[in-house]
Amino acid sequence: MSAPAKIVRLRADAQVRMECENNLDFMRRLDSKSVKLIVTSPPYNLGKSYERKDSLENYVKAQTQVISECVRLLHDAGSICWQVGNHVQDGEVFPLDIILFHIFKDHGLQLRNRIVWHFEHGLHCSKRLSGRHETILWFTKSKNYTFNLDPIRVPSKYPNKKYFKGPKIGQLSGNPLGKNPGDVWIFPNVKNNHVEKTEHPCQFPVELVERLVVSMTNTGDTVFDPYMGVGSAVVGAIKHDRVGYGCDIQPKYVELAWARVHQLRAGTLGTRPMDRPVYDPKKPYGGHRQRNSLA
Repeated sequence: MSAPAKIVRLRADAQVRMECENNLDFMRRLDSKSVKLIVTSPPYNLGKSYERKDSLENYVKAQTQVISECVRLLHDAGSICWQVGNHVQDGEVFPLDIILFHIFKDHGLQLRNRIVWHFEHGLHCSKRLSGRHETILWFTKSKNYTFNLDPIRVPSKYPNKKYFKGPKIGQLSGNPLGKNPGDVWIFPNVKNNHVEKTEHPCQFPVELVERLVVSMTNTGDTVFDPYMGVGSAVVGAIKHDRVGYGCDIQPKYVELAWARVHQLRAGTLGTRPMDRPVYDPKKPYGGHRQRNSLA
């Protein structure tokens, strides 16, 4: 949830604009319909170090304000991807994707997918099953939206399978570029042994952003994160020749975001490749390591 903060003007260039500022103030200076993809993971109202815990009712009101401004910024062919988990209060779970869904629908947006992101690591619960997934609500503003499937295709399970009858007999039955990845994505969250780990306690993995960036935008489009943290969304955007915008109210996170952008441009930023299989301890590890990370 956004809170008033002292505005600190930071560096900006043609491809990146990041500021330490309340997200509503940041967004109100931007032109309507100027952003092709808005991708973010807002606070879950759990009382983390970077947020002030509030009633669920007030949390939803604050999210409504931010979402409303995001819709104004969104290009007619654009997408909003809101990645959320659960709010937990007195041991009871409140799924934020269900709670926030109606806000997007009230603005006329259309849900294209409810993407499930599965990961293996997290807190171990003792009185309920441990949470091992979060969701990404992918909304579009219209039926004519940008979607590029080929850049995010994954290897086919049977790549050499062929038609055994009919007019295409003997030809490959699947797309030679791979198959649609589906709406369940499996890759690690950013924990201590992850190559991308910073001091942020709930960091967005770059590979999650990359899938959204390359499939929902084109070269030169603008990608914006209103709760950018340490800038994973901006990194994912400029890594693929898009324009990255972001804001956060924590100065140390904004400085870390700029440091990561500079490292990316210098070729020294470690990121987990989008096409790397999840590490399986039962199999010999044959993938390329970055900074000795098995994440």
